[in-house]
Amino acid sequence: MGEQPQMQDQSKGLINKFLNGIEWVGNKLPAPALLFFYSMLLIMVISLPLSYMDFSFTLTNSSGESVVQTEKVYNLFSAEKLLYFLTDFVRIFVTFAPLGVVVVGMLGIGIAERTGYVNVALQKLLSITPKKLLTPMVLFVAMLSHFAADAGYIVVIPIGAILFYAAGRHPVAGIAAAFAGVSAGFSANMIPATNDILLQGITQSAARIVDPEYTVNVLSNWAFGSASVFFLIAVGWFVTDKIVEPRLNRTKIDDDAQVEEHKEVTAKESRAFWISTVVMAAVLAVFVIWAYPTDSLLRYEGSLTSAGAPLMKSIVAIIFITFIIPGIVYGFLVGYYKKADDIITSLTENMKDMSSFLIMMFFCAFFIEAFTQSGLGRLIALAGAETLQNMNVGPKTTVVMAILFIAFINLFIGSASAKWVLLSPILVPMLMHLGIAPELTQAAYRVGDSTTNIISPLMTYFALVVVYCQRYIKTTGIGTLISIMIPYTIAFLISWIIFLLIWWGLGLPLGIEGHYYYTPS
Repeated sequence: MGEQPQMQDQSKGLINKFLNGIEWVGNKLPAPALLFFYSMLLIMVISLPLSYMDFSFTLTNSSGESVVQTEKVYNLFSAEKLLYFLTDFVRIFVTFAPLGVVVVGMLGIGIAERTGYVNVALQKLLSITPKKLLTPMVLFVAMLSHFAADAGYIVVIPIGAILFYAAGRHPVAGIAAAFAGVSAGFSANMIPATNDILLQGITQSAARIVDPEYTVNVLSNWAFGSASVFFLIAVGWFVTDKIVEPRLNRTKIDDDAQVEEHKEVTAKESRAFWISTVVMAAVLAVFVIWAYPTDSLLRYEGSLTSAGAPLMKSIVAIIFITFIIPGIVYGFLVGYYKKADDIITSLTENMKDMSSFLIMMFFCAFFIEAFTQSGLGRLIALAGAETLQNMNVGPKTTVVMAILFIAFINLFIGSASAKWVLLSPILVPMLMHLGIAPELTQAAYRVGDSTTNIISPLMTYFALVVVYCQRYIKTTGIGTLISIMIPYTIAFLISWIIFLLIWWGLGLPLGIEGHYYYTPS
């Protein structure tokens, strides 16, 4: 009998050591901007000795023939390359694909979020939910909140706790379900958002290392992402009600817990919300009417969804207009705005919030350019492709291995964009050489990038979620929250990988122009 507690203590000790190790390693990493800067310097240093070597790789083409490909690394310290970076210094930054699209998209969504329009929309969805469907609705709203930047962390998670408590359930279970939906299901979304735009730009840049003309549609993962919402809701519902909450029910809420009352939407806010929503519907209706005729200027050769269609090229502008107009209307109706100058003040505040992102993007742009100009991206891609091809594990096993690798890296680098900037120049070209399309690699990345967010103390909002839990149980710490969220990570990671493989096996569309296979030239 005495051995079992001792073994449990040993297990807890090992887990704590592992978690402490992750935290220690993560804390040693520099800020993302510096990480890219140091990586760029490393690429420059490595390019010097490798530029004196020749490399060759044997790959099998689509016809089953062995083809030898030779590659060369270019010295970034050469006068030619240094002159290139000096003369194109500004262009490299301002033409970096993710830069403009994210800034424009966030300006529009930021107004809708700052005025309170998004918050009221989320609260209304949750408030009309029957108790039996509380868990799936919290998960649904949490995933729906992805279009509004960080609103899920600030609004949905605390509201989830309040609603669970009001329904006689454990409030920390509400926090866990909402956190799982917002963070572990981060890439599952039905409404195109800035994350789609951001990843598309980075993926396209990486794909052009192999094919300079390759274009990735911003909605190339939309179908898979939309279906993933409902799939993960079912998984999260089971984990919450059958695994997480029964365990939490053994932990009493503190007698002096800071239990908040659910703040009802005021009549003024409700009226403003509905008027603003009608305005949003009207804005969308204008685009639908404009796009409907077969000879519409938004079409390309009759198609609305091809990469050449003006509609697809206008997605960022449509997101901006669709959110900024109802956001402004709502702001005036509730009194948040008094005059037009207040709107400019809000836009200025949005830009301040994005300042760290802009700095990171500056160094990202030069990292990607250095990686491309050195030829290291193609070299690593071909070496990886040759290795995987020799392993002969097949495309599906290759994709699964990539997802698991990404999920592990995600424990240390939480930023989706920062991580994809680092990994995409390697993974996308490497898998393209194996016949796997960039769109499928991007979908695989979204799975790995999401599922381990909730067990990483280095995730930006992890400490905030710990604070939410401490309102009800003061002894909650980092290890406590990780132990609560591990069942979601395991369930989401395994089931989502299987879901992607089934989706792929059935040949269902990933999205608009979402290809599974790429034929190397």
